[in-house]
Amino acid sequence: MDIQYLLWLQELRNATGGGFDEFFNALSKFAVDIMPFLPFVVFWCADKKWGYRFITSWGIGEVLNGIIKLTVCAYRPWVRSDLIEPAGDSKVAATGYSFPSGHTMVATVTYGTTIAWQKDKRRWLAILCGVLIVLTGFSRNFLGVHTPQDVLVGFCESVIIILAVGFVQKKVEGDEKTIDILTLVGAVAVVLTLVYILFKPYPMDYVDGQLLVDPQSMMNDTFKACGAFLGFLIGSYLDRHYLKYEIPVGAADLPILTCIGAALMFGWKEWFAPATIVVWFGSHWGNMIARGIMVFFAITIWPMVITRICGKVSEG
Repeated sequence: MDIQYLLWLQELRNATGGGFDEFFNALSKFAVDIMPFLPFVVFWCADKKWGYRFITSWGIGEVLNGIIKLTVCAYRPWVRSDLIEPAGDSKVAATGYSFPSGHTMVATVTYGTTIAWQKDKRRWLAILCGVLIVLTGFSRNFLGVHTPQDVLVGFCESVIIILAVGFVQKKVEGDEKTIDILTLVGAVAVVLTLVYILFKPYPMDYVDGQLLVDPQSMMNDTFKACGAFLGFLIGSYLDRHYLKYEIPVGAADLPILTCIGAALMFGWKEWFAPATIVVWFGSHWGNMIARGIMVFFAITIWPMVITRICGKVSEG
């Protein structure tokens, strides 16, 4: 039934001459290439408490999604059926196993946390984010890269994470000892995740002597997720105990510094890390180290830069 649904959408794509392909592809890319930087922007210049909630939900979501993907090892729709022909460069751009949808997870975590944050202040924004969640999830089906169940589970896991992180944050707020314990638990969870994905068995199906899906390449996203979450855990510990970053509300340089910080992170993620760390340490450990550096930079280094520059401007 799921393949039949995708074939129906494929017929719809063909009937419209691919006129909507780029729109839905742009929605998907925006969700995973741009929206993951929102948590850090919120952390730097809008609301530190909500920034932490955003980053925590995003980090847990990425790791959990990777664990599920590498446990279920569901093949992409075009591997399951030769009749499925995904739109555009989706075959190349789509990474990891199919179940659950990582794009849907990221979109739901970022847009969904925005809904929780803004529902009482800016209802229009909350409604817009809800629409974007639906459209992003649907885009994964429309493009032929995920089944309905991939999208549904990606959505559900994100909702559970958003609610759980919000509940825990309220319970432990101000309790540094408990937060430190949770930080340690998170670090142990990262180590156990790495051990699990490295040593568990994977399907090794061959067609005409060719391996259908290489498990090694399927692990990269989870290594990235583990690195990012570990960078966050280390950075947040240093921030809470030593740096204690406070948003310089009203500082004239804060907006431009926020833009520069986001640009530096984007440049590192897209160009500089792949050209250096990933080359030096390989796709697994290189991606993990690179993402760890990126998030650590966002939680510790850039806040110090913001504090120093805005502080100097204020003194001047």
